[in-house]
Amino acid sequence: MRQISLFRSSTFLLTMSCVSVFILSAVMLMGFVYFYTSTYIAQRTDETINAALNGLKDRYQDSGMGGLQQVISKRVASDSIGSDILLLADYGKNTLAGNLDQWPDVKGTPDGWINFRLEGRGHGDDIPHWARARWFTLPEGFQLIVGRDLYDLEMSRNAIARTLSWGLVAAGIMAILGGVTLARGFLRRIEMINQASNEIINGDLSRRIRTDNTGDDFDQLSNNLNQMLDRIVELMEGVRRVSDNIAHDLRTPLARLRNHLDELKSASGSEGDTDSVDQAIQEADELLATFNALLRIARLESESQPDYLVDVDLVAVVSDAVEFYEPLAEEKMQRMEMSVPPDSLIILGDRGLLSQLIANLLDNAIKYAPAQGHIKVSLLRGPEYVTLAIADSGAGIPIKERSKVFQRFYRLESSRSSPGNGLGLSLVAAVAALHAAPIRLSDNQPGLRVIIDFPRQHV
Repeated sequence: MRQISLFRSSTFLLTMSCVSVFILSAVMLMGFVYFYTSTYIAQRTDETINAALNGLKDRYQDSGMGGLQQVISKRVASDSIGSDILLLADYGKNTLAGNLDQWPDVKGTPDGWINFRLEGRGHGDDIPHWARARWFTLPEGFQLIVGRDLYDLEMSRNAIARTLSWGLVAAGIMAILGGVTLARGFLRRIEMINQASNEIINGDLSRRIRTDNTGDDFDQLSNNLNQMLDRIVELMEGVRRVSDNIAHDLRTPLARLRNHLDELKSASGSEGDTDSVDQAIQEADELLATFNALLRIARLESESQPDYLVDVDLVAVVSDAVEFYEPLAEEKMQRMEMSVPPDSLIILGDRGLLSQLIANLLDNAIKYAPAQGHIKVSLLRGPEYVTLAIADSGAGIPIKERSKVFQRFYRLESSRSSPGNGLGLSLVAAVAALHAAPIRLSDNQPGLRVIIDFPRQHV
């Protein structure tokens, strides 16, 4: 079973979607905080400028131009950090007092607000920065600018922006790490369910999904699936018992019927009667073979880990089977080829059942390969498995039918007119499962290739 990649799992994608929504929400929140803080500081700056301007206008009304110049000079001298911006100029905008070298070359708003760039104001980095001021015309044409150096405000804004940015990065990293951890936890639970389901699909109906006893949704889902599997197994066992009982109960009457037919044949003197009896005996033999096959399949399927398996040389088993069936292939002018290693290939198995498995596959290959066709039997040694492959040049099996041919009594439409009961491949599947050997069908172009991987015994 191919394992689900963490980064392609729906759990991870859902978690990342939630993380993205969280980060987007954090960006919007921090953007709002930054905008609100900057707006608040700007409003406070404007209020401070208006208050200073109103104070200077009052001083001008009380003390005239001389008093205004004196106040401006005192404020400039007492402002050691240079945060206040003051400029008194005549009608020609020539400086009379203040801490600006020249009149700013900018246009103001209708109510006198101006923003302009400052340089060389004594800040350590001496970086050009913004200043905000208000321009007011005094009586007799004098011009007054009152404002604030926004260097500290810009530094505060930058500090807030950096703090919010690093906070956003930290929150994003924590959210992603938390999301990945959460996704791993969910994926682990899903992988447990997938692994158990895959083992059940492969035939281990006793397998159940493990729960963590947390009472969460996954535990509830696992419990429901386990109960469903218990019910399915119970129903399957019921159907199997019925079919096995039918086969067992009918085998004895059929055997007695055959014996009676043998007695009738011995007592009959007419050749016609003898032929009819022979035909009835043949039909009875076919029915007995069918019931015997059913019972044997049922016995094999009921054994999960038999203790009677021993070391078996698969090369010898295959060689004996090919030697036995080669004359049958020659009768149809078919060429049977065998390719096996020169030394032994040991597996843990039952020699009789393995012989039956190979015999069924060879019988099918001879039956469905055309005259002058080709049949190849090969054994390949792998690091963990011994691979048995039996290929023929017949019509093959359509891909959509390959998963069904191992079912009991299932036959292709094209083979319903030929002898057989549809149990041969069912018996093959039961023997392969007993030996923990996966079986698969592939296209031989033309024909069918049956491949079975037997676990090796390392001697």
